[in-house]
Amino acid sequence: MNGVTIGQAAAFVGVTVKTVRHYHKLGLVKEPERDSSGYRRYGSAELLRLVQVRTLAAAGVPLAGVGPLLDADAALFAAALTDVERQLTERIEELTARRDMLHRLADGDRALLPDRAVALLKRLSGLGIPADEVAATREGWVLARALVPEGFDDYLTHVEHALDDPRFVALIKHAIEATAWEPDDPRLAELATAIGDHFLANPAHLKIVTGLQARTDAAARYHLIAHYGEEQGSATARGVALVEAKLRAAGIHIPRPDTH
Repeated sequence: MNGVTIGQAAAFVGVTVKTVRHYHKLGLVKEPERDSSGYRRYGSAELLRLVQVRTLAAAGVPLAGVGPLLDADAALFAAALTDVERQLTERIEELTARRDMLHRLADGDRALLPDRAVALLKRLSGLGIPADEVAATREGWVLARALVPEGFDDYLTHVEHALDDPRFVALIKHAIEATAWEPDDPRLAELATAIGDHFLANPAHLKIVTGLQARTDAAARYHLIAHYGEEQGSATARGVALVEAKLRAAGIHIPRPDTH
């Protein structure tokens, strides 16, 4: 009659009867023999083993590793705990990142773009760029970050510096006005020349155009980004094509659709 029932053992240790039976099934805790009345009685040794297993499992040790850990010597035990700590740290970092993403989902911009980009979008609004153009820029940046992640941070730096130049901002606003023009409007060629000349005279600003060129599938990625949202045959499409042509004529590498 010495010892306690499985229900009492589970309650003392702080687990469920189902959990105790699962430990038995995995071979982590030896199942006591039945007494004369047919009950299995858990003595001090079994209870101690249950406490050890439950404690290691609660600390994050996978059940598959609990048995070998309990049977290991002091050095192996310490090394195994260090490895478990490393795994838990990685898991915590992963969960923290997921939590942060959930928080960012409350803000449509911050869910898909870094804080620097969000700040730049607000800056564009503050400079008088229309809301629909800021929204289109946001979508284009989400695409750019996905297609050329290795160059996106530098790209944002180039944009930050360019927005400090009133001439660049004025050209942006002029280009936005041009989206309402007819594709054959002669002013498009004049505007494209002005934009091209500005880029060529300001190499740091030119990197806004050349900086998002990936190492692989460069042409395809560039055109998906640079021509995002264009309608074929529109004033925007013709204007971009004219600027690209001027830059190519000056020796600037601008990927073509059929090249790499």
